[in-house]
Amino acid sequence: MLPTPSPDALAHSRHVSAHIAALIEAADGWIPFSRYMEAALYAPGLGYYAAGATKFGWSGDFTTAPEITPLFGRTLARAIVPALAATGGDILELGAGSGRLAADLLGELAHLDALPARYAILEPSPDLAARQRMLLAEAHPHLLSRLCWLDTLPDTFNGVILGNEVLDALPVDVVRWTDTGALARGATYDNGRFVWQDRPLGNDAVRARAATLALAPGYVSEIGLAAEGLMHALAASLENGLILMLDYGFEAGVYYHPQRYMGTLRAHYRHHALDDPFYLPGLCDLTAHVDFSAIARAGTAAGLRLAGYASQAHFLIGSGLTELLTDISPEDTAAWLPQTNAVQRLVSPAEMGELFKVIALTKGAIPPLAGFARGDRQHRL
Repeated sequence: MLPTPSPDALAHSRHVSAHIAALIEAADGWIPFSRYMEAALYAPGLGYYAAGATKFGWSGDFTTAPEITPLFGRTLARAIVPALAATGGDILELGAGSGRLAADLLGELAHLDALPARYAILEPSPDLAARQRMLLAEAHPHLLSRLCWLDTLPDTFNGVILGNEVLDALPVDVVRWTDTGALARGATYDNGRFVWQDRPLGNDAVRARAATLALAPGYVSEIGLAAEGLMHALAASLENGLILMLDYGFEAGVYYHPQRYMGTLRAHYRHHALDDPFYLPGLCDLTAHVDFSAIARAGTAAGLRLAGYASQAHFLIGSGLTELLTDISPEDTAAWLPQTNAVQRLVSPAEMGELFKVIALTKGAIPPLAGFARGDRQHRL
């Protein structure tokens, strides 16, 4: 049974619903799902990521890897040190969540004497940016001069661009294939609630991509043009450095497998995964798995070099995760047992180890990443 939202939360959801209903009315009664998702997540002051609800950790709607253990961020810090050294550049984190990953990265980089001059965070949510400032001020008050928050991508950037669970939260178009062609799935408003309605594809780019997939009638899935657009924007900004993205998803052959005929779109509410994306707008996170083949294709088309693609388990182990764990004495059971369980969750194929992937794209002379030395799956993309 799903947790009951508070009266204030329900009132907020009604405000979000009214906003989206107005968008639908202004668009002659229908909007593509990508527009619905964009509004539900990012509408200023209303959307899930733009309002003030707790999102991360056990008190929120989902738990990300940095919330599970600091060993995740410490391992990523070790993974990116060679790229930082090669570029003499900075770090740009996209959508820094609670700020936990930034805190762990900075702590480990300070320990390794490899701090960048600047750690920039591109955060679309004013509420989350405020929370990040509070956490980082508490964790590393002596490093605050290196931190800055951005509203847009910089025109030029050198160093490491990092995104953990960013791509899955970007708006997607939902398409249903039929005997006579592909249709766009979208939202209409009927008797006080949002419902699916299919219409002919009006977006030329989505229509072209749907035609290349040529899936069986009845198949429903997502096309993530916003994620591909982000890769083009990152490539235009990056002069010399590494883009490292971690997220859950598949290469195209697995993403569009016949058994995945209902797609990957989900709503997340209080650690429950729901099939209904219209449930409590503004209170639910909306996500779709990442098509990493499309991400690789977009990056290389924009002038980047594909430098690696692997499961999260292979990448973290190759980057030194288990070595960091062995630094904790098994005799200290209060510290060792929770961290062992956390590492198991990060790398187990039954947990995050296989579903989550890591993709690296580079520009310039960036040394190979140790995390791809074994288990690189570029050939599958």
